[in-house]
Amino acid sequence: MLHELLSSAWEERVRSSGRDITFAYPVRTAAVSLTGRECSLGCAHCGGHYLDDMLSLEEAFRRAEDGRARSFLISGGCSPSGVVPFTAHREELERLSRTSTLNLHVGLVNEEEAAYAGKIAGAVSFDFVGDDETIREVYGLDRTVGDYIRSYELLRKHTRVIPHICIGLRGGRISGERRALDILRRLGAQAIVFLVLIPTPGTRFAQVAPPEPAEVARILAEARLAFPGTPVQLGCMRPGGRYRRAVDLLAVRAGVNTIVNPAPPARKLARYLGLTAHRGEECCVL
Repeated sequence: MLHELLSSAWEERVRSSGRDITFAYPVRTAAVSLTGRECSLGCAHCGGHYLDDMLSLEEAFRRAEDGRARSFLISGGCSPSGVVPFTAHREELERLSRTSTLNLHVGLVNEEEAAYAGKIAGAVSFDFVGDDETIREVYGLDRTVGDYIRSYELLRKHTRVIPHICIGLRGGRISGERRALDILRRLGAQAIVFLVLIPTPGTRFAQVAPPEPAEVARILAEARLAFPGTPVQLGCMRPGGRYRRAVDLLAVRAGVNTIVNPAPPARKLARYLGLTAHRGEECCVL
């Protein structure tokens, strides 16, 4: 039963994390696309849509210089092999890293790319997928979970890596999320960020339904219990409106440590439950 699972997760959260919670409003972190609007993959859940509002590197330098941004999420479209071409911008990224903290979203990497990420990154946000069919269906990549494990391990040799798990990534279905958690229990994780599929207009998943809030809550609670000393965070990418209110309320009860852009009822519930809220103004992994 969900109620019992949430109760167990809440007890573990209080035991292992105390009564602090962070509500992050990442107004001081700006997102940068290294490829503009271009992406070779055209993933089913994104289709390049989320590149539209990202900054160019030139705009990022201006934001850094005038103080509007303290940190940057460095991302962009992927190559056909699933890599964001960050090593093609070494000079600019090294210059930006001297004044700002960089959170790299790099995709799959080799040893050389992982080592370079370690030189410039304050953190790496790594999409971790636990199901081969999801990789093929969503990303269109001829890759396996093993490829994601190898990239994750390479990056961990050189820098701080925060795995991101998108709940319902396979068209709203639960498919591999729990396996991803099982793998991360074996490999280790400094924190885990959960996202929730957003059915986005203009993508192949535009008409799907996101996973039920109760199912999202189950996975959050299971993660809390499986990773008692590890920060569990609910990231910025999740549907809005009533859905977000339902998920955020359940997330507080499931014992997450951080919620990005929380719904107001979740903040009220946190106060009611005796949590002390702290405000963050940068990306939750930073």
